[in-house]
Amino acid sequence: MIVAKRIIALGIIGVLLGIIVYNVFFEEEAEEVQEGEGVFVQPEGMDIDMDGVDVGDQAPNFKLSTLDGNEIELNELRGKKVFINFWATWCPPCRAEMPHMQDIHEEYGDEVEILAVNAIASETNEDNVQDFVNELDLTFPILMDETNEVNVTYQAISLPTTYFINTDGVVQIPRKVGPMSYDEMVGYIEELD
Repeated sequence: MIVAKRIIALGIIGVLLGIIVYNVFFEEEAEEVQEGEGVFVQPEGMDIDMDGVDVGDQAPNFKLSTLDGNEIELNELRGKKVFINFWATWCPPCRAEMPHMQDIHEEYGDEVEILAVNAIASETNEDNVQDFVNELDLTFPILMDETNEVNVTYQAISLPTTYFINTDGVVQIPRKVGPMSYDEMVGYIEELD
């Protein structure tokens, strides 16, 4: 009985130490991200506005090349609802939501434009992006943020992060950090003007 109590006590101590180590590690990692280090790469000479883009703001325009070599400019999509989704191939939550985004693209493509902005600066190999797209059979636009400026402008520090732009080009709904389910996406579509 005494041995079992000691084992339980050691287990509790181990869990508490694990929590402390976890919190210290992720607090340091968050500080690194805020300082422009880690996965979040700040383009040289670009100031960071840690507030990012807020509800009611005109969505900052950008023009990026797609994986297949075309160019897309956000302002040219006025009149459509737009999801701007920031993602990377190494991100498990991104992988989880991509099939739902494909379903939304197939069902709501005339009404909603999905722009999947890849954080290419965080990728180990650009070929990984094409392999990921092929594996999941994605057909919506995959934009390559080569300089990381769009990720910085939209403060996409955690991936995935999605912004919801209405038909007037305004951010209408608070950004979603983390993966979305199909039903969540449908709800956002219905909420957007």
